[in-house]
Amino acid sequence: MKKKRKKNSQWKRELPLHLMILPSAIMVFIFSYIPLYGLTIAFKKFNPAKGLFGENPWCGLDNYAYIFSLPNIGRVFSNTLLIAVAKIIFGMIIAIAVALLLNECRCRFLKRNVQTLIYFPYFISWIILGGIMTDILSPSDGIINQLISFWGADPVYFLGDNRIFPGTLVVSDIWRNFGYNSIVYLAAITSIDPSLYEAAAIDGAGRWKQTLHITLPGMSTIIILMCILSLGNVLNAGFDQVYNLYSVQVYESGDIIDTLVYRIGLQQAQFGPSTAVGLLKSVISFILISFAYLFAWKKYDYRVF
Repeated sequence: MKKKRKKNSQWKRELPLHLMILPSAIMVFIFSYIPLYGLTIAFKKFNPAKGLFGENPWCGLDNYAYIFSLPNIGRVFSNTLLIAVAKIIFGMIIAIAVALLLNECRCRFLKRNVQTLIYFPYFISWIILGGIMTDILSPSDGIINQLISFWGADPVYFLGDNRIFPGTLVVSDIWRNFGYNSIVYLAAITSIDPSLYEAAAIDGAGRWKQTLHITLPGMSTIIILMCILSLGNVLNAGFDQVYNLYSVQVYESGDIIDTLVYRIGLQQAQFGPSTAVGLLKSVISFILISFAYLFAWKKYDYRVF
């Protein structure tokens, strides 16, 4: 009887919180769960004229067979993996390094201004940044190539050379996101007990030793979490960025899964194969992030709850 009363009082106490989350739960159900029915298009010969609920014939795995029969599909997958993995690894390293450097800055005015400058690019869309990058990296009028020419070297076609274009994508993505990503690591650093640094200083440890033996171990949990979350994006090389920067000249090194889906689905109106690729991407990402959580749990005893 007492347990029942306790549960009832707890439910009444938590009811406002449940009501607060209800609108968000309804929106997630409407926009994330109901549209899952559209995944059936991946296994149908879909005709838009018949509608989503029309009598479109089932075709099994024919859409997947068509996708894997495309001559450039292997190159597209390898481009996606190369660009996405490079963005994840180097982006995380730079963000952690910047967080450590900002933590060492003792001048609040300088720290605040630097943070504002490095956060700002994150809030600019790739549509605008694409135009800015095109102007800056222009082989004839771009400021970067003007500096290169000033030093006597030949201009570099950053957005038209297959050897350089993937690196341009990775560097520009890191430049846009590293400031914002460093916020998480700065928050992790502030949660470390200051008495640990005091004890280390008494023992004669300098700032570098304190960083190696206190700061980085203290950040390990959040670093593992960010690694786990980033694995879900291992097949997401950034459609917005690539679409606004690439051209036919760099299809060989810059064409990724999302741009392929865009051309097949929207430009060629082959909705079945494009949905099949999207579903395959989601399944692979789900498997990768599941294994990452399992590894973190077994190796580091990391738990989400």
